[in-house]
Amino acid sequence: MSVTSVPAWYLNCLLRIVWLRYGMLSAQLIMTVVTAGELNAQTPNPADWSSVVQQADNQDLYFYTWGGDQQTNAYLAWTRQQLEINYNIRMTHVRLSDTADAVSRILAERQAGNLDRGAVDLLWLNGENFASLKNNDLLFGPWAEQLPNFGLVNAEDNPDVRTDFTLPVEGYESPWLRAHLVFYYDTAYIDAPPANITELLAWAQRHPGEFTYPRPPDFLATTFLKQALLELADDTTPLYGPVEDSDFDAITAPLWQFLDALHPLLLRQGRNFPANGSAVRQLMADGEIALALSFNPTDAVNSVLRGELPESIRTYVSNRGTLANVSFVAIPFNASHKAAAMVAANFLLSVPAQLRAQDPDHMGGTAAIDVDVLPPSEQRLFAATRQSHPAAPALMTDNQQLQEPHPSWMDALEQAWMARYGSR
Repeated sequence: MSVTSVPAWYLNCLLRIVWLRYGMLSAQLIMTVVTAGELNAQTPNPADWSSVVQQADNQDLYFYTWGGDQQTNAYLAWTRQQLEINYNIRMTHVRLSDTADAVSRILAERQAGNLDRGAVDLLWLNGENFASLKNNDLLFGPWAEQLPNFGLVNAEDNPDVRTDFTLPVEGYESPWLRAHLVFYYDTAYIDAPPANITELLAWAQRHPGEFTYPRPPDFLATTFLKQALLELADDTTPLYGPVEDSDFDAITAPLWQFLDALHPLLLRQGRNFPANGSAVRQLMADGEIALALSFNPTDAVNSVLRGELPESIRTYVSNRGTLANVSFVAIPFNASHKAAAMVAANFLLSVPAQLRAQDPDHMGGTAAIDVDVLPPSEQRLFAATRQSHPAAPALMTDNQQLQEPHPSWMDALEQAWMARYGSR
């Protein structure tokens, strides 16, 4: 008799006998074994995709994402409609102010013994949170490379879809979008923007109060710190290993020297910092600064087209390369609706979803799939989304990309920044 075929009456008798003879702990152990057996029997198998789709039919889906961007939220509202129409999946978009909140919830559920009724079904996460979940065995998988649409990312020619902040993904998360750091400026006030981090300091000395960046631990803020460190460090090799294996003080010394000199030249002399990229963009819209930054390369041009920024805006990247990465979605180990989560992840990689994600009239991001592998008719659809407005960023080449450091550097840089400047 298999565990999953145990009748309820037999199980109750067995538990009562064990409880009386060996105590509560042994009875709980039997319950855990039975629960795990039922979970295995219900686990969707992405190699049998039709069964996954069938299993997802009429399921709920709780998709947790950072909710601070209006365009992304609107895109996910469209995603919810598509999943309901095409797969009979009822998606709820759970908006987070910090993705770490979802990570903490998943960890708390495991500690409470919740093995298969988790609140989070699908999670949009960065490399730092992926490392935390994967290192603590809190992810379901591997599953991502068996999705029918995974082939569209052309992983052989785009190996960055198999790593996240230097860590191998190993099928535990599925690519969604691409992004890289850009600067944008107002030509009404600036003739020549700083070409790199070193020039930024000299430029700020000539234009005090015309630049600022968000306050860590905001993701864009930490990205700016990493970009500056990658450009200023004498040797970047240690940044691609765990921070505890390096001489943190020696490696980051040029960064703090740079920030010590830059902060008095920021907006309001660096006495306070905007909360996030949206706040930075608003400062630009209000004419308080003339140079800003974003991790969405089309953020500025989309804002121009919406009338939120002036026509005189232009976008560029550092001439020493720019941080670039792939964003992913993952399924927690105890997700209640794994089949619906897989179907949603596969849908996000589909041509219609990627096309809409890249369309500036909607999300205005950068597709994760390799457009070159698509039929010519579909390639033309993606080409049509390329913006002709002069505020649009130039196409980035592979040799301009700087890879993300090891995830342990994020928290270390944030903590060091807060210790130095957090009390202001």
